[in-house]
Amino acid sequence: MSKKTVLIVDDDAWLAELYARVLQKAGYTTHVSPHAIDAMSAIDDVHPDVIILDVLLTGNTAFTLLHELQSYGDTGAIPVILCTNLAADISLDDVKPYGVKRILDKSVMVPEDTVAAVRSVLL
Repeated sequence: MSKKTVLIVDDDAWLAELYARVLQKAGYTTHVSPHAIDAMSAIDDVHPDVIILDVLLTGNTAFTLLHELQSYGDTGAIPVILCTNLAADISLDDVKPYGVKRILDKSVMVPEDTVAAVRSVLL
């Protein structure tokens, strides 16, 4: 079985690299994008199996990226995990149509929660 690839889209470079290290230790290949525009290029280049997406990005928001992903058949099938401080304000039912499978609350999570979330959406 080949390694699964996780694209981490977060403009907090320190946090994104922390998630990447934890996921790499768990056996995943990772790629980090600091914003939505870079993420679209990365999606074309690395073909991620799952995307971890911060909601509050510099520039275009996560929702812009979610809309863009859903406008294409191949990218619309990529499972998305929202990782945000706004988790209490976002209903999973509202974002499921955009490919969102899980929402992680940054205010209470630990980095290892990303591994559990990725495993759960790849089952």
